[in-house]
Amino acid sequence: MSTPRVEDYAFGHIVIDGERYEEDVIILPDRVVSNWWRDEGHTLKTQDLDVVFEADVDILVVGQGAYGRMSVPRETHQALETAGIEVMAQETDKACQIYNRLRENGGVAAALHLTC
Repeated sequence: MSTPRVEDYAFGHIVIDGERYEEDVIILPDRVVSNWWRDEGHTLKTQDLDVVFEADVDILVVGQGAYGRMSVPRETHQALETAGIEVMAQETDKACQIYNRLRENGGVAAALHLTC
């Protein structure tokens, strides 16, 4: 199975390998986790990323929303870095571009907020 590829993103939806999603997603090297919810909607906490910590990834690309409203607290950054996972956080359109560039090398995941 090839690493999932983001084909299109616009506010409120994303197309990954031909499938359209209208809820936030986590992209892992071997699958897409759809309908991803966080304990506190616009704050990314460590417990929101269990599947990322369980996966074999070196980089997590975080899409903070179309307007960058989802925050990534210092504690979350530190927990990921302690686990050996580099964090790159950007507005979701930029995050999708970064993810697509890095995905060919493997070891990359993305956690994408699709709206604000």
